Amino acid sequence: MKTIQLKQTRRGRRRRGIRRTIFGVPARPRLTVFRSAKHMYAQIIDDLTGQTLVSASTNEKASKTDRGGNCGAATQVGEALATRARQAGIEAVVFDRNGFRYHGRVKALADGARKGGLSF
Repeated sequence: MKTIQLKQTRRGRRRRGIRRTIFGVPARPRLTVFRSAKHMYAQIIDDLTGQTLVSASTNEKASKTDRGGNCGAATQVGEALATRARQAGIEAVVFDRNGFRYHGRVKALADGARKGGLSF
């Protein structure tokens, strides 16, 4: 099996294991993170209705970063997501790292969301 396919398969297994235990309800929706090579994406999802309540990414036009693949950009995405969530009336979330290790850009996004006022 090629290296990239192996990485994707392993991440998929970790993701399924995490999703068995994490479920977003209206009182505490799920904050999920996706990390690509160039950008960071984050959504707050209500799993009962299957709807995305709030989202933010480095790929948006309103994003203030010129590069989206670094920790500074991830922190800004977390802060933007937190402000949008607070405007929507969301105070607490459940963090879903989506199979990625909790370090680097994923941790920076989580710290930015906490700095913006979300609790998890």
